Amino acid sequence: MNNSTYVSYFMLSAYFDTGLFKYLFFMIIMSLYILIICANVSLIVIICMNRSLHEPMYLFLCSLFVNELYGSTGLFPFLLLQILSDVHTVSVPFCFLQIFCLYTYANVQFCNLAIMSYDRYLAICYPLQYNTGMTLKKVATLIALTWLFPFVEVAVMICLTASLQLCGNIINKVYCDNYFIVNLACSDTTVNNIYGLVYMFTIVAGLVTLIFYTYMRILKVCFSGSKQTRQKAFSTCTPHLASLLNFSFGCFFEVLQSRFNMSSVPNMLRILLSLYFLTCPPLLNAVLYGLNLSKIRVICKNLLFAEM
Repeated sequence: MNNSTYVSYFMLSAYFDTGLFKYLFFMIIMSLYILIICANVSLIVIICMNRSLHEPMYLFLCSLFVNELYGSTGLFPFLLLQILSDVHTVSVPFCFLQIFCLYTYANVQFCNLAIMSYDRYLAICYPLQYNTGMTLKKVATLIALTWLFPFVEVAVMICLTASLQLCGNIINKVYCDNYFIVNLACSDTTVNNIYGLVYMFTIVAGLVTLIFYTYMRILKVCFSGSKQTRQKAFSTCTPHLASLLNFSFGCFFEVLQSRFNMSSVPNMLRILLSLYFLTCPPLLNAVLYGLNLSKIRVICKNLLFAEM
């Protein structure tokens, strides 16, 4: 017989009393959120309003920027309210809603980066067949799958978690996390574990293989091609590779502290590491692509000088 209880709310135990510093933290987080919104909305508008940017690479970028806004909105408003609050609790439905937003954000981000690496692979390794191979219809299909599949996958995961009987309601994080809720379960979690393993070894492994394969082929072309080919590959692949590595490191930090005992690590550092993949990529990606891609950079300069 288990000791399950009815859980109507979860308590986020990673928050601690910061006194008057909470207003400083609030201003820092608010400023970061505003910067993310302004940067990503600006780039989305630039891509949508300029027909010269209606190309596969920029359409995939637009999807990436939309996802940055989506993920940030799933975290920052909630985080800002919790910083100012003295009681760090969240209702069960809202907790699962946040899990849905954050997990779909991470999944869509990874899928988007994988599709972008495939796009760069076709553009650099098969430039003559690129326009016929990457049509607008195919781009629309890939973007739709990039969003649809993670939404279905995460919805199934949440349904499995919501059916569990829980023995507690304390989550040692500053936001809701599915892994921590599953660990609170009194009932059998075999189905949840199998589902997670199948997803990891099929979808994630498949995307990693796709990214690894495409970049090995791109590197091969770069080393054997002309100087012009190397310059083109470098200019278009550098921001994507930096974005991919940055997001991967953020996810690695998050998985590391979720699966291992990090009690010896200072609490503030644990919080910063858990927030890294949700806060840094949305801002860094906007800067990377805005400054490194010449077409976007030229349009941004023209807009700035036109307003002066």
